[in-house]
Amino acid sequence: MNVRRLIPPTAVAGAVALGLVTLSACGGSSDAADRNGDGKLGVVASFYPMRFLAEQIGGGHVSVDTLTKPGVEPHDLELRPRQVVDLGTADVILYLKGLQPAVDEAIAQSGVKNTVDASTLTTMEEHGTEAGGHDHAAEEAGHEGHDHGSEAGADPHIWLDPVKYAEVAKGVGAAFQKADPAHAADYEKNTEALVKKLGDLNTEFETGLKNTATKTFITTHSAFGYLAERYGLEQEGISGVDPESEPSPARIKQLQDIAEKDKVSTVFFETLASDKTAKTLAGDAGLKTDVLDPLEGITDKSKGHDYIEVMRSNLAALKTALGAK
Repeated sequence: MNVRRLIPPTAVAGAVALGLVTLSACGGSSDAADRNGDGKLGVVASFYPMRFLAEQIGGGHVSVDTLTKPGVEPHDLELRPRQVVDLGTADVILYLKGLQPAVDEAIAQSGVKNTVDASTLTTMEEHGTEAGGHDHAAEEAGHEGHDHGSEAGADPHIWLDPVKYAEVAKGVGAAFQKADPAHAADYEKNTEALVKKLGDLNTEFETGLKNTATKTFITTHSAFGYLAERYGLEQEGISGVDPESEPSPARIKQLQDIAEKDKVSTVFFETLASDKTAKTLAGDAGLKTDVLDPLEGITDKSKGHDYIEVMRSNLAALKTALGAK
């Protein structure tokens, strides 16, 4: 994720004014505005992880539009006027407050009552120098570039932890049941099925990463703090400010020392950012490179067609890089 663009004061003010929103008591119902004229609940998802939840839980009862198109870096999203207008006609909006300033502002102005902020459905944490995510690059930058969560310093990448993502799924399921009570039973059933899938995925990660030759992995951007913390790993970010920036000579030397000490074999880069930085470090340190996908969007470059498949690809890549036994 390119984190150069910090949340502007206007976006923060708009989001705070909106509050930690959830469904209002007078939220929509099955006979609420039919935005697409197809008899389905009209859902707008801010980016792919929200879309996946909407489709899995909503099934055939929802029509889902996504503000962030495939291949677009979510944090840099700029909404077109038409998207802002269409946002106001949504029956339900799913988003992650703080990740996309343009979306926060548009929602604050939309007047839509059924808005679901994923960050309120689980516990948000800071990842930098804490256990499970030692981002020394962020330390050098004074953490300025890593302040892009729903709260000051909070890490927004909750969807990369299957357990936290399952908590969000439960909240989304409850929101759909309230917005469209006529199909509440189906939403409940679909939510339970998705939570089970995520539980199975969590078990796969726990089992696959339990015994490894090393617990340390290096990645261009520190997007995997929740994942690292969940499975007892150590994340080392090359650049906490910008995954495409050139790391300082001091940071390169530091990572080379870490790689040698912790038996690191691979430098990971992500699908929506350049691999230049990763290859620079890998070449200097004699390491391999591979993809660790932050799942901000599904593209032709993604190693899978949906969240579950890509997460399994991430697991396979981590097992290889960490020397899983």
